[in-house]
Amino acid sequence: MRYLFQGDSITDAGRANYEDPHSMGSGYPRLLEADLTFGQNCEVMNCGISGSRVVDLLARWKKDCLNLKPDVLTIFIGVNDVWHELGGRCNGVSPELFEDVYRLLLREAQKALPGIRIILMGTFVTEGTATNPEWDVFEGEVGIRREITRKLAEEFRLEYVDLQKVFDEAQKDLPAGHWTVDGIHPTAAGHRLIAQAWKKCVGV
Repeated sequence: MRYLFQGDSITDAGRANYEDPHSMGSGYPRLLEADLTFGQNCEVMNCGISGSRVVDLLARWKKDCLNLKPDVLTIFIGVNDVWHELGGRCNGVSPELFEDVYRLLLREAQKALPGIRIILMGTFVTEGTATNPEWDVFEGEVGIRREITRKLAEEFRLEYVDLQKVFDEAQKDLPAGHWTVDGIHPTAAGHRLIAQAWKKCVGV
Protein backbone atom coordinates (compact mmCIF):
# COMPACT_ATOMS: atom_id res chain seq x y z
CA MET A 1 0.00 0.00 0.00
CA ARG A 2 1.37 3.39 -1.02
CA TYR A 3 0.13 6.58 0.65
CA LEU A 4 0.77 10.06 -0.78
CA PHE A 5 0.10 13.38 0.94
CA GLN A 6 -0.14 16.41 -1.33
CA GLY A 7 -0.55 20.07 -0.41
CA ASP A 8 1.09 23.28 0.79
CA SER A 9 3.25 24.28 3.77
CA ILE A 10 0.93 22.58 6.27
CA THR A 11 1.67 19.27 4.57
CA ASP A 12 5.27 20.23 3.76
CA ALA A 13 6.09 21.02 7.41
CA GLY A 14 9.78 21.59 6.77
CA ARG A 15 10.63 18.87 4.27
CA ALA A 16 14.36 18.90 3.59
CA ASN A 17 14.34 17.80 -0.06
CA TYR A 18 11.53 18.52 -2.53
CA GLU A 19 12.99 16.02 -4.99
CA ASP A 20 12.55 13.16 -2.52
CA PRO A 21 8.95 12.16 -1.73
CA HIS A 22 10.27 10.25 1.26
CA SER A 23 11.42 13.52 2.85
CA MET A 24 8.54 13.70 5.30
CA GLY A 25 8.89 16.94 7.27
CA SER A 26 7.74 17.16 10.88
CA GLY A 27 3.96 17.56 10.49
CA TYR A 28 0.90 15.34 10.25
CA PRO A 29 2.30 13.15 7.41
CA ARG A 30 5.23 12.20 9.67
CA LEU A 31 2.83 11.33 12.49
CA LEU A 32 0.76 9.22 10.13
CA GLU A 33 3.84 7.54 8.70
CA ALA A 34 4.71 6.33 12.20
CA ASP A 35 1.22 4.92 12.72
CA LEU A 36 0.79 3.40 9.27
CA THR A 37 4.17 1.72 9.02
CA PHE A 38 3.93 0.39 12.58
CA GLY A 39 0.91 -1.74 11.73
CA GLN A 40 1.52 -2.69 8.11
CA ASN A 41 4.13 -3.00 5.41
CA CYS A 42 3.47 0.16 3.39
CA GLU A 43 5.12 3.21 1.85
CA VAL A 44 4.29 6.76 2.91
CA MET A 45 5.25 9.77 0.77
CA ASN A 46 4.93 13.53 1.17
CA CYS A 47 4.94 15.92 -1.79
CA GLY A 48 3.62 18.99 -0.02
CA ILE A 49 5.47 22.17 -0.97
CA SER A 50 5.32 25.43 0.95
CA GLY A 51 3.41 28.19 -0.83
CA SER A 52 1.49 25.89 -3.15
CA ARG A 53 -1.88 26.91 -4.56
CA VAL A 54 -4.11 24.56 -6.52
CA VAL A 55 -2.54 25.79 -9.78
CA ASP A 56 0.89 24.84 -8.44
CA LEU A 57 -0.36 21.32 -7.79
CA LEU A 58 -1.46 21.15 -11.42
CA ALA A 59 1.98 22.23 -12.65
CA ARG A 60 3.63 19.31 -10.87
CA TRP A 61 0.77 16.80 -10.85
CA LYS A 62 2.34 14.23 -13.16
CA LYS A 63 5.74 14.25 -11.46
CA ASP A 64 4.55 14.55 -7.86
CA CYS A 65 1.41 12.45 -8.05
CA LEU A 66 0.62 10.37 -11.12
CA ASN A 67 4.16 9.05 -11.63
CA LEU A 68 4.32 7.96 -7.98
CA LYS A 69 1.23 5.73 -8.42
CA PRO A 70 -0.23 6.04 -4.92
CA ASP A 71 -2.99 3.70 -3.76
CA VAL A 72 -4.26 6.32 -1.31
CA LEU A 73 -3.96 10.02 -2.15
CA THR A 74 -4.70 12.83 0.29
CA ILE A 75 -5.04 16.41 -0.97
CA PHE A 76 -5.01 19.39 1.41
CA ILE A 77 -4.99 22.71 -0.45
CA GLY A 78 -6.74 26.09 -0.45
CA VAL A 79 -5.43 28.58 2.08
CA ASN A 80 -2.71 30.00 -0.19
CA ASP A 81 -5.27 30.49 -2.94
CA VAL A 82 -6.70 33.13 -0.59
CA TRP A 83 -3.59 34.30 1.28
CA HIS A 84 -1.55 35.03 -1.86
CA GLU A 85 -4.14 37.56 -2.97
CA LEU A 86 -3.62 39.63 0.20
CA GLY A 87 -0.87 41.94 1.38
CA GLY A 88 -0.33 43.43 -2.06
CA ARG A 89 0.73 40.12 -3.65
CA CYS A 90 -2.39 39.82 -5.84
CA ASN A 91 -1.48 36.27 -6.84
CA GLY A 92 -4.38 34.31 -5.41
CA VAL A 93 -6.69 31.92 -7.23
CA SER A 94 -10.34 32.82 -7.72
CA PRO A 95 -13.02 30.41 -6.50
CA GLU A 96 -14.02 29.62 -10.08
CA LEU A 97 -10.48 28.76 -11.16
CA PHE A 98 -9.86 26.89 -7.89
CA GLU A 99 -12.83 24.65 -8.63
CA ASP A 100 -11.96 24.10 -12.29
CA VAL A 101 -8.33 23.19 -11.59
CA TYR A 102 -9.16 21.01 -8.58
CA ARG A 103 -11.70 19.10 -10.67
CA LEU A 104 -9.05 18.57 -13.36
CA LEU A 105 -6.61 17.17 -10.79
CA LEU A 106 -9.19 14.68 -9.59
CA ARG A 107 -10.15 13.62 -13.11
CA GLU A 108 -6.51 13.09 -14.07
CA ALA A 109 -5.82 11.06 -10.93
CA GLN A 110 -8.81 8.79 -11.42
CA LYS A 111 -8.08 8.37 -15.13
CA ALA A 112 -4.40 7.54 -14.66
CA LEU A 113 -4.82 5.48 -11.49
CA PRO A 114 -8.01 3.39 -11.64
CA GLY A 115 -9.10 2.26 -8.19
CA ILE A 116 -7.20 5.00 -6.35
CA ARG A 117 -8.66 6.05 -3.00
CA ILE A 118 -8.70 9.84 -2.61
CA ILE A 119 -9.26 11.81 0.59
CA LEU A 120 -9.92 15.55 0.36
CA MET A 121 -9.24 17.70 3.40
CA GLY A 122 -11.06 21.02 3.67
CA THR A 123 -8.77 23.89 4.57
CA PHE A 124 -9.23 25.89 7.78
CA VAL A 125 -8.23 29.06 9.58
CA THR A 126 -8.22 30.16 13.20
CA GLU A 127 -7.59 33.56 14.69
CA GLY A 128 -3.86 34.38 14.75
CA THR A 129 -1.17 36.84 13.75
CA ALA A 130 -1.45 35.98 10.04
CA THR A 131 -5.25 36.00 9.84
CA ASN A 132 -6.44 38.64 12.31
CA PRO A 133 -5.51 41.73 10.23
CA GLU A 134 -7.92 40.59 7.48
CA TRP A 135 -10.02 38.10 9.40
CA ASP A 136 -13.28 38.67 7.55
CA VAL A 137 -11.59 37.99 4.21
CA PHE A 138 -9.80 34.89 5.47
CA GLU A 139 -12.88 33.43 7.11
CA GLY A 140 -15.14 34.10 4.15
CA GLU A 141 -12.82 33.22 1.28
CA VAL A 142 -11.32 30.14 2.91
CA GLY A 143 -14.86 29.02 3.64
CA ILE A 144 -15.70 29.30 -0.05
CA ARG A 145 -12.71 27.10 -1.02
CA ARG A 146 -13.64 24.64 1.70
CA GLU A 147 -17.18 24.37 0.38
CA ILE A 148 -15.84 23.81 -3.13
CA THR A 149 -13.64 21.01 -1.79
CA ARG A 150 -16.61 19.42 -0.03
CA LYS A 151 -18.71 19.70 -3.20
CA LEU A 152 -15.99 18.06 -5.30
CA ALA A 153 -15.68 15.22 -2.79
CA GLU A 154 -19.41 14.63 -3.18
CA GLU A 155 -19.25 14.92 -6.98
CA PHE A 156 -16.40 12.39 -7.28
CA ARG A 157 -17.69 10.23 -4.39
CA LEU A 158 -14.57 10.77 -2.32
CA GLU A 159 -13.98 10.91 1.40
CA TYR A 160 -13.87 14.39 2.94
CA VAL A 161 -12.39 15.70 6.18
CA ASP A 162 -13.81 19.00 7.47
CA LEU A 163 -10.79 20.39 9.30
CA GLN A 164 -12.51 23.67 10.12
CA LYS A 165 -14.99 21.69 12.18
CA VAL A 166 -12.13 19.78 13.81
CA PHE A 167 -10.29 22.95 14.82
CA ASP A 168 -13.49 24.71 15.91
CA GLU A 169 -14.28 21.81 18.22
CA ALA A 170 -10.73 21.78 19.61
CA GLN A 171 -10.98 25.49 20.46
CA LYS A 172 -13.84 24.78 22.83
CA ASP A 173 -11.22 23.25 25.15
CA LEU A 174 -8.08 25.28 24.39
CA PRO A 175 -7.56 28.60 22.56
CA ALA A 176 -6.54 28.98 18.92
CA GLY A 177 -2.90 29.63 19.86
CA HIS A 178 -2.64 26.11 21.24
CA TRP A 179 -3.52 24.63 17.86
CA THR A 180 -1.96 27.03 15.33
CA VAL A 181 1.15 29.20 15.33
CA ASP A 182 -0.39 32.06 13.36
CA GLY A 183 -3.94 31.08 12.45
CA ILE A 184 -2.82 28.98 9.48
CA HIS A 185 0.17 26.78 10.36
CA PRO A 186 -0.51 24.13 12.99
CA THR A 187 1.44 23.66 16.18
CA ALA A 188 2.54 20.13 17.08
CA ALA A 189 -0.84 19.66 18.76
CA GLY A 190 -2.57 20.98 15.65
CA HIS A 191 -0.75 18.49 13.45
CA ARG A 192 -1.86 15.74 15.81
CA LEU A 193 -5.46 16.94 15.40
CA ILE A 194 -5.15 16.66 11.62
CA ALA A 195 -3.60 13.21 11.85
CA GLN A 196 -6.36 11.98 14.16
CA ALA A 197 -9.07 13.35 11.88
CA TRP A 198 -7.46 11.65 8.87
CA LYS A 199 -7.25 8.32 10.69
CA LYS A 200 -10.88 8.56 11.75
CA CYS A 201 -11.91 9.19 8.14
CA VAL A 202 -9.75 6.46 6.64
CA GLY A 203 -10.46 3.92 9.37
CA VAL A 204 -6.92 3.07 10.42
